[in-house]
Amino acid sequence: MANEAIPFYEPGRRITAHATANVVGKRFVMISGNRQADGNISVAHATAATKAFGVTAYDAALGEKVGILRGSGFIVPVTAGANLTANQRVEVGTNGQAVVLASGVAVGTVVTGATSGNDAQIALD
Repeated sequence: MANEAIPFYEPGRRITAHATANVVGKRFVMISGNRQADGNISVAHATAATKAFGVTAYDAALGEKVGILRGSGFIVPVTAGANLTANQRVEVGTNGQAVVLASGVAVGTVVTGATSGNDAQIALD
């Protein structure tokens, strides 16, 4: 699988979802509709400043199944949408990337920072 997000710690859960749009691994996603007929939750990249459902484990095209990493305690790689430093609180930015918390919903804390476009280690809320 291309662009796979491998958790740094894994006390939470992994679930399978249904991509209702193309999604990129290591990005925040939100619930994008009702469950599919097969019972999988529908997801797409989270909209900026909203609450995330989890982080994509890898890339998936529209209609494909995708792994979601979620739950408090997970420390996972998330693509930074801005320069991030350790201990900053983050929210969802454009295309599900992590940005410094401003006026949105906190979704995690930076464990190890990164420059924009690279992977930061984020402890999910």
